[in-house]
Amino acid sequence: MNPPIPSQSYLTVRLAGVQIAFPVSSVKEILRSVELAPVPGAPPILEGALNLRGTLLPVIDLRRLLGLPARRNDPGDSLVIVNAASRTVAVRVESADEIEEIATASLASPASVSPVLANMTALAGVAAREDGALVIFDPAAFLSQAEHDTIAAAIAVTP
Repeated sequence: MNPPIPSQSYLTVRLAGVQIAFPVSSVKEILRSVELAPVPGAPPILEGALNLRGTLLPVIDLRRLLGLPARRNDPGDSLVIVNAASRTVAVRVESADEIEEIATASLASPASVSPVLANMTALAGVAAREDGALVIFDPAAFLSQAEHDTIAAAIAVTP
């Protein structure tokens, strides 16, 4: 009898019509999108701030991070609340789809898929699927230390 193949659970979401994933272990909750508060002086990667039960959370603009065209906030969008290293952040996506188990052995490094992906530190891997590739993000790598510090300072002064 073969030992079970180690796998991990991922939340699949849609962004710009493409399905991507986050490790379930980093996901805290999923909310309907709401109007975001602007954060003056914040780096471009910050879409705005969300007041979640009295705590201001930065909303990371994953579209900008990926070089995708901007999109207006839509009430049908979802906010995925994730642990990103030492900070909890939100990411706005078009939809949160499902939880999927992916065998660890089936993950390829981003650099092995494309040299373009090699420079994207927020990518944890790429999983081959029958319907194409699923790009997996590492929320802990969303922000550089400089962006983290700038966002922390900007959020601290947001009313």
